[in-house]
Order: sequence, then structure tokens, then C-alpha cells
Amino acid sequence: MLPGGLKDTQLRETNSQKVHPQPMEESINQNPEAMEALISKLFTNISSLKSAYIQLQTAHTPYDPEKIQSADKVVISEIKNLSELKHFYRENNPKPACVSPQDSRLAAEIQEQQSLLKTYEVMVKKFQSEIQNKDSEIIQLQQQIEEATQKRAKLEKNLKLRGLSTRESEGSVAGSGHFTVDLTPELFMSLYEAAYKAVHDFSKPLINMMKAAGWDLDSAANSIEADVVYAKRAHKKYAFESYICQRMFVGFQQENFSIQSESPSDDAEASFRQFLALKDMDPLDALCQSPDSTFGKFCRSKYLSVIHPKMEISFFENMDQRNYVMGGGHPRTAFYQAFLKLAKSVWLLQRLAFSFDPAAKIFQVKKGCEFSDVYMESIVKNVVREEREQSLRVGLMVMPGFWIGGSLIQSRVYLSGMTLAE
Repeated sequence: MLPGGLKDTQLRETNSQKVHPQPMEESINQNPEAMEALISKLFTNISSLKSAYIQLQTAHTPYDPEKIQSADKVVISEIKNLSELKHFYRENNPKPACVSPQDSRLAAEIQEQQSLLKTYEVMVKKFQSEIQNKDSEIIQLQQQIEEATQKRAKLEKNLKLRGLSTRESEGSVAGSGHFTVDLTPELFMSLYEAAYKAVHDFSKPLINMMKAAGWDLDSAANSIEADVVYAKRAHKKYAFESYICQRMFVGFQQENFSIQSESPSDDAEASFRQFLALKDMDPLDALCQSPDSTFGKFCRSKYLSVIHPKMEISFFENMDQRNYVMGGGHPRTAFYQAFLKLAKSVWLLQRLAFSFDPAAKIFQVKKGCEFSDVYMESIVKNVVREEREQSLRVGLMVMPGFWIGGSLIQSRVYLSGMTLAE
């Protein structure tokens, strides 16, 4: 047996050679409840991660973007929790100091950081994709907003004009309801028909006064347009209608017929307001209220253009009415009031033409041009086309035609030398 002191010395030497510090085992032995709690959290976290992953897979069938995004956030959150548990364990259970920095623990930590980096890269790409999708949605919404703004502006304008029409009509139709006016090609067509009827109606007293004054109507018709071959003698009335139209529609395409105005109406809304203001009024009443208005100046200029001084003197045996008009007045004679109905119809048609955006365009056809049933309409309906005739030719343009956007109103013409059905 060895002496007691030697034995103790050998034991201490043996222990110093074989025993190494074991922090993990010491930690476990010292606080087993903490380790048990850590492991419990680890298993709970893994179960939560598994559940979140299953939810993420389920959200893809059927495809539900909101559920996918929600499940994805839960998966990322659980991965972060796992990482935090790992860091917590390592901080409280360090490796022995003698272990090399290049050991497997460091390599595992590097691998973990690389995995996290890849996860973040995937997240960044996902967020970039979402940003691009949002940018596309923003552009589409901006376009929709712009379209909606344009539609709203048109609706507000239409409502404003309708409101104006209602207010102006209430004085004469109080208690009988509201009247509205829609700016459409159909409305323009109805005004076009009214204008032609006014031309036709005014041609009757004009022809009657020429007869009463002893005029040679055949010579008068020939002086308006020579060498027109009329199918019937009664058709010469179209020469006088053509004469009236030629004078009344001069300057139609210019603003206010080129008449100077103190309040220029160079926009569609102002033109439509003028149309609404006059459409339900008697023209003489309107002129009595404002004899020097743009409409009043138009009536004077067109009367002096249509009624030649020779007509005036032969009709009335004096120039009193003409001089009165030239002096700025509007006589209350039956003949002048008949003319005012014509003037009002043409003025309203021009105001309505400029109410469109773009404005309606007038077009005319010349004598001798070949008849086209696309751009022209025969004023006489029972025309017969004979095979031996090469083509029908225009003898008179009785009423001009119009373009309204993509709509066409045919010019009305009298065909020279046509044959009528019996």
C-alpha cells in the first residue's frame, strides 16, 4: 500500500490529466428544469412550424393569395423563433475554450447565417414582385381615375346644360313637368328638317309676292341657275329654295356667321346656351328684348342679302322697310316676321352645330357634279334611272349636307334632266 500522502498526490495528478471541464453537463446537472423547458419550447416551436407549413401548402390548393401571405408570415416567424432558441442555448452553454474556432459549431453557425441570408433574399424578391404588382395596380387605377374624371366632366356639363334647359322652360311650362335637351345627332337632324321646312315655307310668300309684282318666274328661276332641265315646270320652285339656302347659309362655318359679338361664344357650351335661350322664344320677341344682339345683327344682314333692293321696290313700291332694317330696326310686318322664322331656324341650326365637339361641318355640292347616293339625296323621290343614261347630274343644290362626328346628313339636290316614274 502506498503512503497516504503519496496516494493523494497520485490521485490529484491522475485527475488533472484525465478530467476536462464539461459546461453542458454541469449546466444540465445544475439546472435540469431550465433544460427541460428549453427542449419543450423547441418541440413546441417545431410543431408550430410544421403546422404553419401545412397551412402554407393548403393555401396553394385552391390558390388563395391572402391565405398564402398569412401562412408565409407564420412560417417565417417560427423560423425566427427557432433561431432565437438556438442562440439562447449557445449563449448559456458555451464550448470549452480549448476548442478551435474552426470547429463544427462555427461551421454550423455560418451555414445557418447563409440559410437565413437565402431566406431574406427570397423575401426581398417576393417583396419586389409585390411592389411591381402594386405599381401596375396603381397605374391601372390612375388610368381608371382619369377616365372617370373625363366621364364625370362630361356628365357635369350635360347636367349643367340640362339644368339650364329646365330653368329656361319653366316660365312657359310651369307645373307641366321638366323638359330636357340631349345633344345628339338626332337632335341636329330634327333641326335640319325644321330649317329646310322654314326655307320651303318662306319660299311660298316670296314666290307669291313675285307673281303679284308681275315677275317672270321662268326667267327668275333661270337667273338663279341657268340651263337646268326641269322634269316639271312646277319644279322651278326648287330654284327659289336653292337661292334662299345659298344666301342664308353663307358663313355658316364661321363663328356667329362672322358677325362681331361683344361676348364671343367660341366654345361648345356657350353655343348650346345660346341655342337653349332662343329655341322656345318668338324671334320678334327676342329681337324686341335685344335688337342689337348677335342674333339681331344676323337677321338684319341676312334679310338684306336675301331680299334684293329690286325685290324690295317691286314688292312694296318703296324702300321704307329696307331702310328701317338698315337703320337697326326690326319691322313688325307679316313679310318680315315670316323671314324671322326662317332666320331663327338657320341660326339655331348653326348654334347647335357649334355645340358639338368637334363642331358639325357643312358641305355643299356644285352644279354638274355626278349624283352620289352616299352624299346626296334627290329632293324629288320618284326618279327613274334609265340604262342609256350614263349618270345623273346635279342641277341645283337645294339644301347643304353636314358631317356630325361619324354621322352624315346628305345634301338635298335637284337632278337636271331626270325622268320621273309615271
